[in-house]
Amino acid sequence: MRQQVLVLYLATSALDSDVVGWSRYDGTGRTRPTTGDSDEPPYPTGLAALRDGWRLFQASQLLPPHAGHEYDVSFLKHEFFFEKVEDSPHS
Repeated sequence: MRQQVLVLYLATSALDSDVVGWSRYDGTGRTRPTTGDSDEPPYPTGLAALRDGWRLFQASQLLPPHAGHEYDVSFLKHEFFFEKVEDSPHS
């Protein structure tokens, strides 16, 4: 068994909000996704990934901005990690 990981960055903390960034990692070795290999996200929302069988295992903490820093540009803060565990072609 090997793990596939999908990282989705959403527009808000709600799972049904739009995907604004993503990364994929395939421990099965079947695919070799790379950053920027697609202009379209693998799913339109985090909820769509759940409906396709991905299991949510981590969401980023919701931390309010410090006073006066509400409009600072920084990292994408609504990060969700999903996984699928599948048979590996190498097993």
